[in-house]
Amino acid sequence: MKRLSAGLLVTLVALSSLAQGDKENTLLWKISGNGLEKPSYLFGTIHMICADDAGLSANMKKVISNCDEVYFEVDMDNIFEMIGAMKKMKMMGDTTLKDLLTETDYKKVKKYFEEKGSMLPFSMLETYKPMLAASTLEQGSMPCDDTEMMEQVIMKEAKEYNKKIKGLETMSYQAGVLDSIPYKLQAEQLVSYIDKANKGEEDDTEMKEMFNAYKNQDLKKLEEMLMTTDAGISGFADILLYHRNQNWVEKLKSLLPEKSLLIAVGAGHLPGQKGVINLLRKEGYKVTPVENKVSKAKEI
Repeated sequence: MKRLSAGLLVTLVALSSLAQGDKENTLLWKISGNGLEKPSYLFGTIHMICADDAGLSANMKKVISNCDEVYFEVDMDNIFEMIGAMKKMKMMGDTTLKDLLTETDYKKVKKYFEEKGSMLPFSMLETYKPMLAASTLEQGSMPCDDTEMMEQVIMKEAKEYNKKIKGLETMSYQAGVLDSIPYKLQAEQLVSYIDKANKGEEDDTEMKEMFNAYKNQDLKKLEEMLMTTDAGISGFADILLYHRNQNWVEKLKSLLPEKSLLIAVGAGHLPGQKGVINLLRKEGYKVTPVENKVSKAKEI
């Protein structure tokens, strides 16, 4: 579950090889060619990161100020869509964790959630798809107290320039994707994570490696880490990553000729033969790395 949870931070919740050297270690990519009058840009986000590491580079700020619209995986500026998606977060058929686990495991999970605390009460979380319920525990695994969502950082900057915020897919669709992964498997992964945590076997090594790879903008390393995801979950890579990547690129084919866009999606969607970068190249676009170093002012 630890591996699963770390992986979900990079996507939501491209597992093949993308040849790129150290000079291409960047989260920011320019999309041009194929008849485009104006370039668009692709950026890899992480859904939760330490606040001190959530800065934007000068080039990224320039992209935001010059683009026509900003696209995230979902429209994060639509509160009505968020409310509508809440029901999609629940398991179908009035299923609860109690239906999926033994009485012993159920009590164990309930105790862990109540002791660790989360954003929502357990009475509500036990009706959620286990992978979504598990994500509410992530902040406790972070190597810092103050966290940020890169999407929120980008959206705040975009609003300074009155940029429209849109989504490549709906929140309801994103939450519904998890219906294709057996609830029982999700619940068993949750129990496995809690067992390790209770035995003191859980450490932050993998989480730190994931954050370091993201901070170093090393997509190849992030890809390698995603390949180590628990075998039971990695079998659903087509559902979690590949099909969505294809859907996005198909949508972008009609959007890119019209306006200059910033497309900011989970970094795990970028690399690999089935990643967004390669899929765009297959469609005839030129996708090139853009320097994305973040300068931090030192305190005196």
